[in-house]
Amino acid sequence: MSWISRFLGTQRIPGEALTARQEQLVAGWRQLPDVDLRRSHYRCRYVVIDVEATGGDPDSAQPRAIAALALVDGQIAFRDAWQLVLEEPVAGAHAVPSSMAAAAEPLAASSMVEGLIAFLAFLGKAPLVAYNANYVRRVIRRVLAEYLGVRLQQPWLDLAWILPDLFREVDAGPERLDAWLEHFGIDSIKRHDALSDAFATAQLLQIAMAHAASRGFDTPASLRELEKARRHMRQSA
Repeated sequence: MSWISRFLGTQRIPGEALTARQEQLVAGWRQLPDVDLRRSHYRCRYVVIDVEATGGDPDSAQPRAIAALALVDGQIAFRDAWQLVLEEPVAGAHAVPSSMAAAAEPLAASSMVEGLIAFLAFLGKAPLVAYNANYVRRVIRRVLAEYLGVRLQQPWLDLAWILPDLFREVDAGPERLDAWLEHFGIDSIKRHDALSDAFATAQLLQIAMAHAASRGFDTPASLRELEKARRHMRQSA
């Protein structure tokens, strides 16, 4: 796709010591202040994440691609997107700082660890959003722990739980992303491509934010409470 640029690099072996510069970059990310989750949806930055991985078990699946796209003040930031592509889970890696508006000039990425440090920098401490977030979160947390020794603890929002509560009239099971995309007329440019699916999920987030705000759930914190309430209700049923 013309809006994805890919940059060749090599994969770092988990457990290798980080260089002093890499340690400094990771330390800088750790020192970033936490985001105020009580701010309005329309005054904050969300990051939507999607992964492609080798299997259904998030504790053993190897990522083939990690993609992230920002939603800033309620708008999809097409030039605020990031992707790491692993054509071979063991052999090689591509780090992709990308623009969805136009292809960028190739930039060198020396290693998997460099790509993941860039990923942390892209995330900042923003609230994270995914569809079926449990899978995405566990893959991301495991990879960051293996390569960087980082525990990613910032809040996640799962649209697979939030959407059914906001749109109870829609007959779509929690695993059926395609059903939600079809219901809202959202076209995925390339289904099962991490960045394309992140873009589609970001559009769902925009819809969820607008509907939630009309019901008084107008902050990331309130969406977390909405999700927790639905999970509790499902577990108690």
